[in-house]
Amino acid sequence: MCSHKFYVIDFVFVYTGFDSDNSGEFSEANHKDMIDVGTHQSSRTGKHNGEGPLQENGIKKHRTSLPAPMFTRSDFSVWSILKKCIGLELSKITMPIVFNEPLSFLQRITEYMEHIYLINKACNNASPLERMQTVAAFAVSAVASQWERTGKPFNPLLGETYELTREDLGFKFISEQVSHHPPVSAFYSEGLNKDFVFHGSIYPKLKFWGKSVEAEPRGTITLELLKHHESFTWTNPICCVHNVIIGKLWIEQYGTVEIINHSNGDKCVLNFKPCGLFGKELHRVEGYIQDKNKKKLFVIYGKWTECLWCIDPTTYDTYKKNERRGGDQKKLKPNEDSENDEADDMPEIQETVQVIPGSKLLWRINSRPPNSSQMYNFTSFTVSLNELEKGMEKVLPPTDCRLRPDIRHMENGEMYLASAEKERLEEKQRAARKDRARHEQEWRTRWFYQGSNPHTGTPDWLYSGRYFDRNFSDCPDIY
Repeated sequence: MCSHKFYVIDFVFVYTGFDSDNSGEFSEANHKDMIDVGTHQSSRTGKHNGEGPLQENGIKKHRTSLPAPMFTRSDFSVWSILKKCIGLELSKITMPIVFNEPLSFLQRITEYMEHIYLINKACNNASPLERMQTVAAFAVSAVASQWERTGKPFNPLLGETYELTREDLGFKFISEQVSHHPPVSAFYSEGLNKDFVFHGSIYPKLKFWGKSVEAEPRGTITLELLKHHESFTWTNPICCVHNVIIGKLWIEQYGTVEIINHSNGDKCVLNFKPCGLFGKELHRVEGYIQDKNKKKLFVIYGKWTECLWCIDPTTYDTYKKNERRGGDQKKLKPNEDSENDEADDMPEIQETVQVIPGSKLLWRINSRPPNSSQMYNFTSFTVSLNELEKGMEKVLPPTDCRLRPDIRHMENGEMYLASAEKERLEEKQRAARKDRARHEQEWRTRWFYQGSNPHTGTPDWLYSGRYFDRNFSDCPDIY
Protein backbone atom coordinates (compact mmCIF):
# COMPACT_ATOMS: atom_id res chain seq x y z
CA MET A 1 0.00 0.00 0.00
CA CYS A 2 1.35 3.43 -0.91
CA SER A 3 2.35 5.82 1.86
CA HIS A 4 -0.23 8.39 0.75
CA LYS A 5 -2.92 6.06 2.14
CA PHE A 6 -2.07 7.36 5.57
CA TYR A 7 -3.24 10.89 4.88
CA VAL A 8 -6.62 9.93 6.29
CA ILE A 9 -5.18 8.94 9.64
CA ASP A 10 -3.05 12.07 9.78
CA PHE A 11 -5.94 14.26 8.71
CA VAL A 12 -8.55 12.91 11.10
CA PHE A 13 -6.35 13.60 14.08
CA VAL A 14 -4.00 16.41 13.10
CA TYR A 15 -6.68 18.94 13.94
CA THR A 16 -7.80 17.19 17.13
CA GLY A 17 -4.37 16.18 18.33
CA PHE A 18 -5.60 13.18 20.27
CA ASP A 19 -6.89 9.64 20.21
CA SER A 20 -9.47 8.57 22.73
CA ASP A 21 -8.39 7.51 26.19
CA ASN A 22 -11.30 5.05 26.08
CA SER A 23 -10.33 1.54 25.14
CA GLY A 24 -13.61 0.87 23.26
CA GLU A 25 -13.66 -1.91 20.72
CA PHE A 26 -10.34 -1.01 19.17
CA SER A 27 -7.18 -0.23 21.07
CA GLU A 28 -3.43 -0.31 20.88
CA ALA A 29 -3.39 -3.73 22.51
CA ASN A 30 -5.37 -5.24 19.63
CA HIS A 31 -2.53 -4.44 17.23
CA LYS A 32 0.65 -5.22 19.12
CA ASP A 33 1.24 -7.95 16.57
CA MET A 34 1.40 -5.24 13.91
CA ILE A 35 4.44 -3.55 15.42
CA ASP A 36 7.95 -4.51 14.47
CA VAL A 37 9.53 -5.65 17.73
CA GLY A 38 12.98 -4.65 16.63
CA THR A 39 14.56 -2.08 18.93
CA HIS A 40 17.41 -0.92 16.73
CA GLN A 41 18.74 2.55 17.27
CA SER A 42 21.01 4.37 14.91
CA SER A 43 23.58 6.79 16.20
CA ARG A 44 22.28 10.28 16.97
CA THR A 45 23.20 12.92 14.45
CA GLY A 46 23.06 16.63 14.48
CA LYS A 47 24.43 17.15 18.02
CA HIS A 48 26.60 20.17 18.45
CA ASN A 49 30.20 19.99 19.65
CA GLY A 50 30.78 23.71 19.79
CA GLU A 51 31.96 25.75 22.73
CA GLY A 52 30.03 28.53 24.42
CA PRO A 53 26.79 28.83 26.38
CA LEU A 54 23.64 27.07 25.23
CA GLN A 55 20.37 28.79 24.53
CA GLU A 56 17.57 28.66 27.06
CA ASN A 57 16.27 25.46 25.47
CA GLY A 58 19.77 24.02 25.55
CA ILE A 59 20.36 24.13 21.81
CA LYS A 60 23.14 26.00 20.08
CA LYS A 61 23.24 24.22 16.74
CA HIS A 62 20.15 22.34 15.59
CA ARG A 63 20.26 18.81 14.27
CA THR A 64 19.69 18.03 10.61
CA SER A 65 18.29 14.49 10.86
CA LEU A 66 16.43 12.17 13.21
CA PRO A 67 18.21 9.52 15.30
CA ALA A 68 16.60 6.69 13.30
CA PRO A 69 14.96 6.56 9.86
CA MET A 70 11.24 6.17 9.40
CA PHE A 71 10.00 2.58 9.44
CA THR A 72 8.04 1.17 6.51
CA ARG A 73 4.26 1.27 6.57
CA SER A 74 3.76 -0.69 3.36
CA ASP A 75 2.39 -3.74 5.17
CA PHE A 76 -0.46 -1.93 6.93
CA SER A 77 -3.94 -1.28 5.63
CA VAL A 78 -6.12 1.70 6.46
CA TRP A 79 -9.20 -0.40 5.75
CA SER A 80 -8.11 -3.02 8.30
CA ILE A 81 -8.40 -0.24 10.89
CA LEU A 82 -11.52 1.53 9.65
CA LYS A 83 -13.64 -1.61 9.30
CA LYS A 84 -13.24 -2.17 13.05
CA CYS A 85 -14.44 1.37 13.71
CA ILE A 86 -17.82 1.26 11.96
CA GLY A 87 -20.42 2.76 14.27
CA LEU A 88 -17.86 4.30 16.61
CA GLU A 89 -17.15 8.00 17.04
CA LEU A 90 -13.97 8.99 15.25
CA SER A 91 -12.75 10.78 18.37
CA LYS A 92 -13.01 7.55 20.37
CA ILE A 93 -10.69 5.44 18.29
CA THR A 94 -7.26 4.65 19.65
CA MET A 95 -4.94 4.21 16.69
CA PRO A 96 -1.88 1.93 16.72
CA ILE A 97 1.47 3.65 16.85
CA VAL A 98 2.31 2.55 13.32
CA PHE A 99 0.29 5.53 12.08
CA ASN A 100 2.17 8.10 14.16
CA GLU A 101 5.06 10.44 13.55
CA PRO A 102 7.47 11.17 16.44
CA LEU A 103 5.95 14.52 17.43
CA SER A 104 3.17 15.65 19.72
CA PHE A 105 0.32 17.71 18.29
CA LEU A 106 1.63 20.58 20.43
CA GLN A 107 4.87 20.40 18.48
CA ARG A 108 2.90 20.29 15.25
CA ILE A 109 1.22 23.56 16.23
CA THR A 110 4.68 25.06 16.71
CA GLU A 111 5.26 24.61 12.98
CA TYR A 112 3.22 27.78 12.51
CA MET A 113 6.52 29.47 13.35
CA GLU A 114 8.49 27.91 10.51
CA HIS A 115 7.88 31.02 8.40
CA ILE A 116 8.50 33.43 11.29
CA TYR A 117 10.40 35.65 8.87
CA LEU A 118 7.00 36.78 7.57
CA ILE A 119 6.01 38.08 11.01
CA ASN A 120 9.37 39.83 11.30
CA LYS A 121 8.82 41.35 7.86
CA ALA A 122 5.34 42.54 8.85
CA CYS A 123 6.78 44.18 11.96
CA ASN A 124 9.17 46.14 9.74
CA ASN A 125 6.69 47.06 7.01
CA ALA A 126 5.96 50.79 7.05
CA SER A 127 2.69 50.49 5.13
CA PRO A 128 -0.49 49.01 6.71
CA LEU A 129 -1.37 47.53 3.31
CA GLU A 130 1.99 45.79 3.03
CA ARG A 131 1.58 44.48 6.56
CA MET A 132 -1.77 42.96 5.62
CA GLN A 133 -0.21 41.31 2.56
CA THR A 134 2.51 39.77 4.69
CA VAL A 135 0.12 38.60 7.40
CA ALA A 136 -2.00 36.92 4.72
CA ALA A 137 1.09 35.10 3.48
CA PHE A 138 1.87 33.99 7.04
CA ALA A 139 -1.67 32.60 7.48
CA VAL A 140 -1.34 30.55 4.28
CA SER A 141 2.16 29.36 5.18
CA ALA A 142 0.84 27.85 8.43
CA VAL A 143 -1.60 25.68 6.47
CA ALA A 144 1.16 24.54 4.10
CA SER A 145 3.13 22.82 6.87
CA GLN A 146 0.93 19.70 6.74
CA TRP A 147 1.39 19.00 3.04
CA GLU A 148 2.72 15.46 2.36
CA ARG A 149 2.84 14.59 6.06
CA THR A 150 1.61 11.00 6.20
CA GLY A 151 1.80 10.31 9.93
CA LYS A 152 -0.42 11.65 12.67
CA PRO A 153 1.12 13.42 15.66
CA PHE A 154 0.85 11.91 19.12
CA ASN A 155 -2.19 13.03 21.10
CA PRO A 156 -1.23 15.49 23.85
CA LEU A 157 -1.99 14.27 27.35
CA LEU A 158 -4.03 16.62 29.50
CA GLY A 159 -1.53 19.05 31.00
CA GLU A 160 1.17 18.32 28.44
CA THR A 161 3.25 21.33 27.38
CA TYR A 162 5.81 22.33 24.81
CA GLU A 163 8.12 25.29 24.71
CA LEU A 164 10.52 26.48 22.05
CA THR A 165 12.93 29.38 22.27
CA ARG A 166 14.76 30.22 19.04
CA GLU A 167 17.14 33.11 19.56
CA ASP A 168 18.30 32.77 15.95
CA LEU A 169 14.72 33.30 14.73
CA GLY A 170 13.74 35.79 17.43
CA PHE A 171 10.81 34.15 19.23
CA LYS A 172 9.72 31.99 22.15
CA PHE A 173 6.68 29.73 22.14
CA ILE A 174 4.65 27.88 24.76
CA SER A 175 1.64 25.58 24.35
CA GLU A 176 -0.49 23.50 26.72
CA GLN A 177 -3.18 20.85 26.32
CA VAL A 178 -5.86 22.59 28.36
CA SER A 179 -8.75 20.17 27.78
CA HIS A 180 -9.13 16.54 26.80
CA HIS A 181 -12.91 16.25 26.27
CA PRO A 182 -13.24 18.18 24.02
CA PRO A 183 -9.58 18.34 23.01
CA VAL A 184 -8.25 21.90 23.13
CA SER A 185 -4.65 23.01 22.55
CA ALA A 186 -3.70 26.58 23.49
CA PHE A 187 -0.54 28.38 22.40
CA TYR A 188 1.25 31.68 22.88
CA SER A 189 4.35 33.13 21.22
CA GLU A 190 6.13 36.44 21.45
CA GLY A 191 9.08 38.10 19.77
CA LEU A 192 12.29 38.28 21.76
CA ASN A 193 12.43 41.94 20.75
CA LYS A 194 8.91 42.48 22.12
CA ASP A 195 7.69 43.31 18.63
CA PHE A 196 4.82 40.81 18.26
CA VAL A 197 2.48 38.45 20.12
CA PHE A 198 0.93 35.42 18.42
CA HIS A 199 -1.63 33.27 20.23
CA GLY A 200 -4.69 31.08 19.83
CA SER A 201 -6.50 27.86 20.69
CA ILE A 202 -7.49 24.98 18.44
CA TYR A 203 -10.53 22.72 18.86
CA PRO A 204 -11.93 21.23 15.65
CA LYS A 205 -15.20 19.62 14.64
CA LEU A 206 -14.95 16.38 12.67
CA LYS A 207 -17.47 15.04 10.15
CA PHE A 208 -17.37 11.63 8.50
CA TRP A 209 -19.24 11.53 5.18
CA GLY A 210 -18.69 7.87 4.31
CA LYS A 211 -16.15 8.47 1.54
CA SER A 212 -14.44 11.47 3.10
CA VAL A 213 -13.49 12.98 6.43
CA GLU A 214 -13.86 16.71 6.97
CA ALA A 215 -12.39 18.82 9.76
CA GLU A 216 -13.84 22.23 10.46
CA PRO A 217 -11.38 24.25 12.53
CA ARG A 218 -12.63 26.02 15.62
CA GLY A 219 -10.81 28.66 17.59
CA THR A 220 -9.37 32.07 16.80
CA ILE A 221 -5.78 32.78 15.77
CA THR A 222 -4.49 36.22 16.73
CA LEU A 223 -1.38 38.14 15.68
CA GLU A 224 -0.53 41.44 17.36
CA LEU A 225 2.12 43.74 15.86
CA LEU A 226 2.99 45.75 18.94
CA LYS A 227 4.97 48.60 17.37
CA HIS A 228 2.15 49.36 14.97
CA HIS A 229 -0.63 48.78 17.54
CA GLU A 230 -2.29 46.41 15.08
CA SER A 231 -4.16 43.17 15.76
CA PHE A 232 -5.16 40.57 13.17
CA THR A 233 -7.47 37.58 13.67
CA TRP A 234 -8.45 34.64 11.46
CA THR A 235 -9.41 30.96 11.44
CA ASN A 236 -8.03 28.17 9.27
CA PRO A 237 -9.90 26.71 6.26
CA ILE A 238 -11.75 23.39 6.26
CA CYS A 239 -9.59 20.39 5.44
CA CYS A 240 -10.92 17.23 3.78
CA VAL A 241 -9.51 13.83 2.83
CA HIS A 242 -11.31 11.95 0.07
CA ASN A 243 -11.50 8.23 -0.75
CA VAL A 244 -10.94 7.08 2.83
CA ILE A 245 -12.40 3.62 2.19
CA ILE A 246 -11.28 2.77 -1.32
CA GLY A 247 -9.32 4.45 -4.09
CA LYS A 248 -6.47 6.91 -4.07
CA LEU A 249 -6.56 9.28 -1.13
CA TRP A 250 -6.25 12.98 -1.81
CA ILE A 251 -6.42 16.04 0.39
CA GLU A 252 -7.84 19.50 -0.15
CA GLN A 253 -8.45 22.62 1.87
CA TYR A 254 -11.44 24.79 1.13
CA GLY A 255 -13.55 27.56 2.55
CA THR A 256 -13.22 31.27 3.16
CA VAL A 257 -10.63 32.68 5.53
CA GLU A 258 -11.11 36.28 6.65
CA ILE A 259 -8.13 38.09 8.13
CA ILE A 260 -9.28 41.24 9.90
CA ASN A 261 -7.11 44.17 10.90
CA HIS A 262 -8.98 45.38 13.98
CA SER A 263 -7.04 48.64 14.05
CA ASN A 264 -8.13 50.14 10.72
CA GLY A 265 -10.89 47.86 9.44
CA ASP A 266 -8.92 46.43 6.50
CA LYS A 267 -9.82 42.86 5.63
CA CYS A 268 -8.21 40.13 3.58
CA VAL A 269 -10.65 37.54 2.21
CA LEU A 270 -8.97 34.34 1.02
CA ASN A 271 -10.95 31.69 -0.85
CA PHE A 272 -9.37 28.24 -0.59
CA LYS A 273 -11.01 26.68 -3.62
CA PRO A 274 -12.42 23.15 -3.78
CA CYS A 275 -10.71 21.19 -6.51
CA GLY A 276 -13.67 21.12 -8.91
CA LEU A 277 -14.79 18.42 -11.31
CA PHE A 278 -11.47 17.89 -13.09
CA GLY A 279 -9.15 19.00 -10.29
CA LYS A 280 -8.33 22.28 -12.02
CA GLU A 281 -8.67 24.29 -8.82
CA LEU A 282 -6.86 21.87 -6.50
CA HIS A 283 -4.82 23.73 -3.86
CA ARG A 284 -5.65 27.13 -5.36
CA VAL A 285 -6.08 30.20 -3.19
CA GLU A 286 -7.57 33.45 -4.49
CA GLY A 287 -8.74 36.51 -2.66
CA TYR A 288 -8.38 40.21 -2.14
CA ILE A 289 -7.59 42.90 0.38
CA GLN A 290 -10.23 45.56 0.96
CA ASP A 291 -10.41 48.64 3.14
CA LYS A 292 -13.15 49.41 5.66
CA ASN A 293 -15.26 50.86 2.83
CA LYS A 294 -15.00 47.53 0.94
CA LYS A 295 -12.83 48.99 -1.80
CA LYS A 296 -10.56 46.31 -3.26
CA LEU A 297 -6.92 47.30 -2.88
CA PHE A 298 -5.04 44.17 -3.94
CA VAL A 299 -5.75 40.73 -5.40
CA ILE A 300 -3.98 37.70 -3.91
CA TYR A 301 -3.57 34.37 -5.70
CA GLY A 302 -1.48 31.21 -5.67
CA LYS A 303 -1.48 27.73 -4.13
CA TRP A 304 -1.22 26.86 -0.45
CA THR A 305 1.19 24.06 -1.39
CA GLU A 306 3.52 26.32 -3.38
CA CYS A 307 3.43 30.10 -3.28
CA LEU A 308 1.36 33.26 -2.92
CA TRP A 309 1.41 36.39 -5.09
CA CYS A 310 -0.37 39.75 -5.08
CA ILE A 311 -1.20 42.30 -7.75
CA ASP A 312 -3.35 45.41 -8.12
CA PRO A 313 -7.00 44.71 -9.07
CA THR A 314 -6.96 46.64 -12.36
CA THR A 315 -4.03 44.67 -13.77
CA TYR A 316 -5.56 41.44 -12.54
CA ASP A 317 -8.94 42.13 -14.14
CA THR A 318 -7.32 43.15 -17.45
CA TYR A 319 -5.25 39.98 -17.50
CA LYS A 320 -8.26 37.75 -16.78
CA LYS A 321 -10.37 39.43 -19.48
CA ASN A 322 -7.60 38.92 -22.01
CA GLU A 323 -7.25 35.32 -20.88
CA ARG A 324 -10.95 34.67 -21.44
CA ARG A 325 -10.63 36.13 -24.93
CA GLY A 326 -7.84 33.71 -25.71
CA GLY A 327 -5.03 36.25 -25.68
CA ASP A 328 -1.41 35.13 -25.33
CA GLN A 329 -0.21 35.11 -21.77
CA LYS A 330 3.36 34.94 -20.65
CA LYS A 331 4.09 32.44 -17.91
CA LEU A 332 6.82 33.94 -15.82
CA LYS A 333 9.37 32.17 -13.75
CA PRO A 334 9.44 33.57 -10.19
CA ASN A 335 12.76 35.33 -10.67
CA GLU A 336 11.58 37.09 -13.85
CA ASP A 337 9.30 39.42 -11.93
CA SER A 338 10.87 42.84 -11.59
CA GLU A 339 8.95 43.59 -8.40
CA ASN A 340 10.14 40.41 -6.69
CA ASP A 341 13.36 41.51 -5.05
CA GLU A 342 13.46 38.47 -2.76
CA ALA A 343 13.16 35.76 -5.40
CA ASP A 344 16.90 35.27 -5.73
CA ASP A 345 17.08 34.37 -2.04
CA MET A 346 14.34 31.74 -2.32
CA PRO A 347 14.99 28.02 -2.99
CA GLU A 348 14.35 26.82 -6.51
CA ILE A 349 11.01 24.97 -6.48
CA GLN A 350 9.04 23.87 -9.52
CA GLU A 351 5.79 25.82 -9.47
CA THR A 352 2.55 25.35 -11.36
CA VAL A 353 1.01 28.77 -10.66
CA GLN A 354 0.40 31.02 -13.65
CA VAL A 355 2.20 34.21 -12.58
CA ILE A 356 0.66 37.43 -13.86
CA PRO A 357 3.23 40.01 -15.02
CA GLY A 358 3.68 42.74 -12.42
CA SER A 359 2.86 40.44 -9.49
CA LYS A 360 4.78 40.56 -6.22
CA LEU A 361 5.84 37.36 -4.50
CA LEU A 362 4.55 37.21 -0.91
CA TRP A 363 5.63 33.72 0.11
CA ARG A 364 7.05 30.48 -1.25
CA ILE A 365 7.12 27.14 0.53
CA ASN A 366 10.46 26.00 1.89
CA SER A 367 12.24 23.17 0.13
CA ARG A 368 12.67 20.08 2.28
CA PRO A 369 15.99 18.42 3.09
CA PRO A 370 17.20 15.63 0.75
CA ASN A 371 16.55 12.96 3.39
CA SER A 372 13.05 14.22 4.23
CA SER A 373 11.29 11.11 2.90
CA GLN A 374 13.19 9.01 5.44
CA MET A 375 12.15 11.44 8.19
CA TYR A 376 8.34 11.41 7.91
CA ASN A 377 8.57 14.20 5.29
CA PHE A 378 9.71 16.64 7.97
CA THR A 379 11.13 20.02 7.06
CA SER A 380 14.44 21.17 8.50
CA PHE A 381 12.53 23.19 11.09
CA THR A 382 10.40 20.21 12.10
CA VAL A 383 13.40 17.90 12.49
CA SER A 384 14.68 20.11 15.31
CA LEU A 385 11.47 20.26 17.35
CA ASN A 386 12.00 17.16 19.50
CA GLU A 387 15.76 17.30 20.04
CA LEU A 388 16.77 16.94 23.66
CA GLU A 389 20.33 17.85 24.58
CA LYS A 390 22.03 17.10 27.86
CA GLY A 391 21.02 19.60 30.53
CA MET A 392 17.70 20.60 28.97
CA GLU A 393 15.79 18.58 31.58
CA LYS A 394 16.94 21.09 34.20
CA VAL A 395 15.13 24.01 32.54
CA LEU A 396 12.09 22.25 31.09
CA PRO A 397 8.96 21.41 33.09
CA PRO A 398 8.30 17.67 33.59
CA THR A 399 5.29 18.00 31.26
CA ASP A 400 7.28 19.00 28.15
CA CYS A 401 6.76 16.87 25.02
CA ARG A 402 10.48 16.18 24.73
CA LEU A 403 10.27 14.12 27.91
CA ARG A 404 7.45 11.85 26.67
CA PRO A 405 8.91 8.33 26.57
CA ASP A 406 6.68 6.99 23.78
CA ILE A 407 7.65 9.78 21.39
CA ARG A 408 11.31 9.46 22.36
CA HIS A 409 11.31 5.69 21.75
CA MET A 410 9.65 6.11 18.37
CA GLU A 411 12.15 8.76 17.34
CA ASN A 412 14.93 6.32 18.22
CA GLY A 413 13.34 3.56 16.14
CA GLU A 414 12.29 1.50 19.17
CA MET A 415 8.76 0.77 18.01
CA TYR A 416 7.80 -1.93 20.51
CA LEU A 417 8.90 0.20 23.47
CA ALA A 418 7.10 3.22 22.01
CA SER A 419 3.88 1.22 21.68
CA ALA A 420 4.11 -0.09 25.23
CA GLU A 421 4.79 3.38 26.64
CA LYS A 422 1.93 4.92 24.66
CA GLU A 423 -0.50 2.40 26.13
CA ARG A 424 0.89 2.95 29.64
CA LEU A 425 0.50 6.73 29.40
CA GLU A 426 -3.07 6.44 28.13
CA GLU A 427 -3.95 4.11 31.00
CA LYS A 428 -2.32 6.48 33.48
CA GLN A 429 -4.39 9.34 32.07
CA ARG A 430 -7.61 7.31 32.42
CA ALA A 431 -6.77 6.42 36.01
CA ALA A 432 -6.04 10.06 36.87
CA ARG A 433 -9.34 11.19 35.41
CA LYS A 434 -11.25 8.57 37.41
CA ASP A 435 -9.42 9.61 40.58
CA ARG A 436 -10.38 13.26 40.05
CA ALA A 437 -13.99 12.25 39.50
CA ARG A 438 -13.99 10.16 42.66
CA HIS A 439 -12.71 13.11 44.72
CA GLU A 440 -14.84 15.62 42.77
CA GLN A 441 -11.76 17.58 41.71
CA GLU A 442 -11.67 19.83 38.66
CA TRP A 443 -8.64 19.87 36.38
CA ARG A 444 -6.59 23.03 36.79
CA THR A 445 -4.65 24.40 33.84
CA ARG A 446 -1.21 25.88 34.56
CA TRP A 447 -0.37 28.42 31.90
CA PHE A 448 -3.64 29.36 30.19
CA TYR A 449 -7.08 30.36 31.39
CA GLN A 450 -10.51 30.54 29.76
CA GLY A 451 -11.64 33.97 28.66
CA SER A 452 -12.72 35.99 25.64
CA ASN A 453 -10.58 37.02 22.72
CA PRO A 454 -9.89 40.75 23.29
CA HIS A 455 -10.54 41.59 19.63
CA THR A 456 -13.44 39.33 18.61
CA GLY A 457 -15.16 38.66 21.93
CA THR A 458 -15.35 34.94 21.12
CA PRO A 459 -14.35 32.26 23.68
CA ASP A 460 -10.62 31.74 23.80
CA TRP A 461 -7.80 30.43 25.97
CA LEU A 462 -5.44 33.20 27.06
CA TYR A 463 -1.87 33.00 28.29
CA SER A 464 -1.45 33.65 32.02
CA GLY A 465 2.04 35.13 31.65
CA ARG A 466 3.75 32.97 34.28
CA TYR A 467 5.48 30.21 32.34
CA PHE A 468 8.90 31.79 31.82
CA ASP A 469 9.23 32.47 35.56
CA ARG A 470 10.15 28.76 35.53
CA ASN A 471 8.38 27.79 38.71
CA PHE A 472 7.39 24.24 37.81
CA SER A 473 6.80 22.93 41.32
CA ASP A 474 3.06 22.42 40.79
CA CYS A 475 3.25 20.61 37.44
CA PRO A 476 1.30 17.33 37.27
CA ASP A 477 2.94 13.92 36.90
CA ILE A 478 1.62 12.85 33.51
CA TYR A 479 4.49 10.69 32.22
